[in-house]
Amino acid sequence: MTLRVQIDKQLEQKFREFAMKKFGYSKGALSKAAEEAFIEWTLAQEKEKLSFNEDPVEAIDGLLSNVNIDSVALQHEAQQLWAGKVLKNVPS
Repeated sequence: MTLRVQIDKQLEQKFREFAMKKFGYSKGALSKAAEEAFIEWTLAQEKEKLSFNEDPVEAIDGLLSNVNIDSVALQHEAQQLWAGKVLKNVPS
């Protein structure tokens, strides 16, 4: 599975440095380090027993309350934005 994230530049450099030191300079070192980090973070969250006690639909509705567009038009706009970003990254 692939997961793309954006992190602080300094954090990325430290992460790469430690990943290479621990797992070597071979292919897959960053993936191994990231998986280890995700496992540790997930286990820590499970210990905290986080919960969301509100209605998720109401939470989303609150976030979108100022959007004055119907759902179909919103889907089309999101598709156009996504396509624009994808096409911009395609080499000519």
